[in-house]
Amino acid sequence: MKKLFAMAAALMLAGCSTIQTDSDYDTSTQFSNLKTWAWVEKSEVTGDDQYHMDGLMDQRVRNAITNTLQSKGLSQVDAADADILVNYLTKIEKKVNVDTFYSSFGYHPYYYGRYPFHAGVRADTRVREYQEGTLLIDLVDNENRTLIWRGSGTDTLKQNQTPAQRTEQVNEVVSAIMEQFPPQ
Repeated sequence: MKKLFAMAAALMLAGCSTIQTDSDYDTSTQFSNLKTWAWVEKSEVTGDDQYHMDGLMDQRVRNAITNTLQSKGLSQVDAADADILVNYLTKIEKKVNVDTFYSSFGYHPYYYGRYPFHAGVRADTRVREYQEGTLLIDLVDNENRTLIWRGSGTDTLKQNQTPAQRTEQVNEVVSAIMEQFPPQ
């Protein structure tokens, strides 16, 4: 019964997602003056030098960032007229989680009929591989091409999601990152 409870608790905790966010910014920037934005132009580099991303996921990330910036009062314009340029990067890392559960603590007389006394610990170890994704959102000053704000969010990537679930996860991550923009 204890094993069943421990396994159920581990599964519930594994299902919970906590997005870890962080941001950094240029303190000399007057963020209240920023009113317009545009996407950074795509690179002309081809082959292995260019990062290739799933087109559907690219659309989800761009839509989430666009909606968030619009909700913050920024208008999307042509790159030549924008106050800031927006870019994002993604990174996926394979992670390993090792959990060890200890049971049978203490003294147990008549444990295993053949051995009259047994004192010891039994350890069960479980190894779980998963993927962790990081999304970086960069805001670049269009006039002097310097980075003025960077936000990042890291979350566990869930497997076998529907398109609606993937969109929801992207929206949650972008929203969590952009809560820190503009800096106070």
